[in-house]
Amino acid sequence: MAKITKDTLIADCLKINPNSGEILMSVGMHCLGCAMAHGETIEQAVYVHGHDLDELLKKLNEGISD
Repeated sequence: MAKITKDTLIADCLKINPNSGEILMSVGMHCLGCAMAHGETIEQAVYVHGHDLDELLKKLNEGISD
């Protein structure tokens, strides 16, 4: 199974972890339907929204099977 990294596009993140939408929304990232989601990486979104990248990646990868 794929792992979500800083270079993962938000749109791909939603495919890898079905719970990622809820996780992103819980930290104020309401970018799920945004056109930028198809070309913006997790790292870019974190930079814009001012969150901790490592902490968010940890949450996004919880429950994903290897």
